[in-house]
Amino acid sequence: MAGGKKKVPALNASSMADISFLLLIFFLVTTSMDVSQGLARRLPAPVPPDQKVEDFDIKKRNIFVVKINSMNQLLVQGQEMNVKQLREKAKEFILNADNDPNLPELFTENIEGLGEVTYTKDHVISVQNDVDTQYQAYLDVQNELVAAYNELREEYAQLKFRKSYLDLDEDQQKLVQKVYPQKISEAEPKNYGGNK
Repeated sequence: MAGGKKKVPALNASSMADISFLLLIFFLVTTSMDVSQGLARRLPAPVPPDQKVEDFDIKKRNIFVVKINSMNQLLVQGQEMNVKQLREKAKEFILNADNDPNLPELFTENIEGLGEVTYTKDHVISVQNDVDTQYQAYLDVQNELVAAYNELREEYAQLKFRKSYLDLDEDQQKLVQKVYPQKISEAEPKNYGGNK
């Protein structure tokens, strides 16, 4: 008796492509995408190739050093600090209201539209972080530093113009920015040790 091979019935897969396409659309529509937001920064214009780059000699007293380690801890001017204290410490540094010799140098200048103004025009805030610093800790530090400048500008606008900084016209805002220029320098991240 000759044994014939039984034919296995073929599976109809013509609708599989449609089902896969519908599932793909379903997951695309129902899934939320996390969009990471960056920091708004205005970068300086590129230096022309024929221009000589000068070295700047910044006095140590004019630099406010903020370090963030791999465990997201702050070291501000050599002292451990909570991020919530950073804003007030930065404002104190930028203002130097008592002309402290350990804080930035004060300069008196006659600014058209403001008159004679005494301010710390050469101050710099240097932010240094570890390669393992979490992005949220970095953002928290940046937010506090920017908030310090914003509060100083608001207070100065109220004092000089009796208006909120945001209500000033563009020329008035530029005058306030001249007194409190935002000078935040970011060093390249380093590996200070810690998390590997």
